[in-house]
Amino acid sequence: MYRMAVLGDKDSIYGYAALGMEVCPVTDESQAARKLRELAEGDYAVIYVTEALAAKIPGEIDRYREQMLPAVILIPGVYGNTGAGIANVKKSVEQAVGSDILFGNQ
Repeated sequence: MYRMAVLGDKDSIYGYAALGMEVCPVTDESQAARKLRELAEGDYAVIYVTEALAAKIPGEIDRYREQMLPAVILIPGVYGNTGAGIANVKKSVEQAVGSDILFGNQ
């Protein structure tokens, strides 16, 4: 059975434990990249990563973009929404459908 995890700063992710997700607080880029690889190689189908953390490890995030599993989803943290999460969803939909059906020509 697949599991879900959330990766980011402690303040942003601990609420997800109440939903049954594994919370993985990280403090720096190398620790984050290492933990993301460890989760991706495990039995995790969905890995949520805070937008602020994803901005620090874009190469590691891109490594999983074309794979079926795990799905790496960017989420806002307690420090605000950068828009990176919705931009990634938009890009994925455009790639799958062939046009921007979410936002038109914005």
